[in-house]
Amino acid sequence: MKFKVIGEITDIQTIAKGSGMEIRRELVRHYGHGNWRKLKGCAPVEYENGEIWLVELHWFEAQGIGRRR
Repeated sequence: MKFKVIGEITDIQTIAKGSGMEIRRELVRHYGHGNWRKLKGCAPVEYENGEIWLVELHWFEAQGIGRRR
């Protein structure tokens, strides 16, 4: 189900970085070299059916490349 982040992402924490991430090679291949980190945070999202929920989001980020996935 698709969703849209409708508010600010809060409580952001790094949960993995560097060689500790299994997906690092794929990130480098698709987006380029960088100091990749996996982060998590909470934000309100709106689903396609109009429901709004506070959820925990996970994403990857690298300086100079930005957020991905």
